[in-house]
Amino acid sequence: MSASTVEPGTRLAQRFRLEDRVSESEGATLWKAIDEILARPVAVHTFDPDFPRVTEVVTAARAASRLTDPRLTQVFDAAEDDGLAYVVSEWVTGESLSDLLAGGPLEPERAAVLVAEAAEALAHAHEHNLHHLCLRPGKLVWTTGNTVKVLGVAVDAALEGLTTDDPALDDAEGLGRLLYAGLTGHWPGDEEEGGLPAAPMSDGHFCTPRQVTAGVPGYLDTITCRAVLPESRKSHSALSTPGQVAEALADVARPLTIQYTPPPSPPPAPAAVSRSEGLDTQQRTYVSQPLPPKQPSTLNRVLMTFVVLLVIAAVGVGAWTLGRKLGNPAPPEAAQSQPPPSATAEPQIVKPSNATGFDPLGDDGAEHPELADDAVDGKPDTFWHTTNYNNATLGNLKPGVGLLLDMGKPTKIADVIATLSSASGASVELKVGDSPDLSSLKTVAKQKDASGKVTLTPDEAATGQYVLIWFTRLPADAGKFRGTIYDVVVYSPGTA
Repeated sequence: MSASTVEPGTRLAQRFRLEDRVSESEGATLWKAIDEILARPVAVHTFDPDFPRVTEVVTAARAASRLTDPRLTQVFDAAEDDGLAYVVSEWVTGESLSDLLAGGPLEPERAAVLVAEAAEALAHAHEHNLHHLCLRPGKLVWTTGNTVKVLGVAVDAALEGLTTDDPALDDAEGLGRLLYAGLTGHWPGDEEEGGLPAAPMSDGHFCTPRQVTAGVPGYLDTITCRAVLPESRKSHSALSTPGQVAEALADVARPLTIQYTPPPSPPPAPAAVSRSEGLDTQQRTYVSQPLPPKQPSTLNRVLMTFVVLLVIAAVGVGAWTLGRKLGNPAPPEAAQSQPPPSATAEPQIVKPSNATGFDPLGDDGAEHPELADDAVDGKPDTFWHTTNYNNATLGNLKPGVGLLLDMGKPTKIADVIATLSSASGASVELKVGDSPDLSSLKTVAKQKDASGKVTLTPDEAATGQYVLIWFTRLPADAGKFRGTIYDVVVYSPGTA
């Protein structure tokens, strides 16, 4: 069979039936086909007789078929014989990053998780000496099955004839561009890409994500600059491999919260049964009928009569007691001896002048200090967190880590309300003192198995310039252990 005879209805390898021509580019054609043996859709590439890189594409596809990460497109078959070459791979349905950005930038954490998943998958490919080299918004897909897919590892580069001296750096920069796009809705390139406008520039350089879109967390801005904006890295080192990008994004909270929205379906008919995909559940609709009014039974009438008699007796006793008090008023001296009620002032919120991640026993004395302000900005979707550890006791490396607040001056502490992650198992302490040294901070409150909103109230009066929320035990988080603080509010006793 020659390539010139390839048309809808053609069967390859006696099982893959070509159905719809999806796209054509420089002698390569992408088809939607049906695997007739497994009764599922597949993607098939075929090639014109004069396509110059057939051998390279088939070789790359066979190598990619050995990859096991489910976030990478699976290759099912690749052949070059009888004058016809083809590559059969997974048919992926969902929304590409371009589709997701049609309405504007994503929420920062959502963009970060998408790219983090892609970075981990590409790190797996690089371990097998396979690369992508042409990461674009259309190559990153949020599937209808609520998973991330990276399309075209190895195969796309062969199709386009792309080579590079440093594939790890090229893919790290590609991931940085995808993160930039997710955070800003712009593409950091000279031209538009995937329907996204080119990123704005300042003094001949691309603006950083925070300069383009308000609300981008500082740490994501820094990661993007380290991956793809060398002129904005400042003192930070470059991220030069997908593995380094994955490591930088490893602390992003998961699971992914982007939801695929299917087209609306007509409402079910009454009493119909609907079955959710993958779940053995049923939903039925019932029409309720009005019930006839119940007639009171003899027992009910007796109980009602008894209740009425009790009410009448209670009213009589109350009236008699009131009459006695009115007839025998208390002497003026007794009335005057009652002390006036004291005025109790409400505790006042005191904002810290500074916050930092605190790891006095670590190598640099800090624990994600770049995220500390996110725990005191009053926004529920930003947070500070510890490093990931291998067990709940901080890898048995240290007694604790925490978030240190500098109140600016000695402050009386009434309560400290900290919003932690919903994962249970954290043990936290509240420490207060006049010096940021751990030995100078006194423990004034403790709580075990803490999660969600936690109120730490000092056991006795506490005053100090520094307030420390100190984790001594961490909850589980995505296979690791880390502490997370979404918000901290410090209350000081009010004055009457």
